[in-house]
Amino acid sequence: MLGTDNGASLATHQINSRNELSALSSLNTPREVACGYRVRWTTPTGARWCQSNTHSEIEQMEESVSATALAGITSGQMVQELGYDDDCDEALRAAVVATSGAELLDEDTDEVVDVVLLWFREEDGDLVDALVDAITPLADHGVVWLLTPKAGRDGNLEPADIAEAAPTAGLQQTSSINAANDWQGTRLVSKRAARSK
Repeated sequence: MLGTDNGASLATHQINSRNELSALSSLNTPREVACGYRVRWTTPTGARWCQSNTHSEIEQMEESVSATALAGITSGQMVQELGYDDDCDEALRAAVVATSGAELLDEDTDEVVDVVLLWFREEDGDLVDALVDAITPLADHGVVWLLTPKAGRDGNLEPADIAEAAPTAGLQQTSSINAANDWQGTRLVSKRAARSK
């Protein structure tokens, strides 16, 4: 239930699903009330609190809730990030860090990792080579999340390009998500891991 804290002029709402968060972001409320929502969302990995200042920030949280829950990232997992640049989605990165409980590891890590976040654009070179590099530090049942610009954005890849590159690199596509405002996420696992499920 949505209520207002008179002392802090803060509206508080508990969110249990992405649909509820989406509904909250579209509320037709005065700007002074809309600003200052303190939103608590619940995902399979637990609850999070975040204070928003605008409806736009609530919409960004909606993307982060979706991406983090669907990625299946859990507390304690080691997550490596490859291909970072200024165009990467900071809200998504922050959501992954909050869920895993640790900072993202860079390309120089020697750790065996559970998840690799690979940001990749058409101009970044050969996708097969990038995927092979991504699986080098990956645990046997680890996951590669390939993050590519959405259709109509600069650097977008055709789905056929991903479908062709993944098996060449020894990976199998299992799902795709709307990861962030400008990014599509494709979940890739080793063929052996896919067969064992």
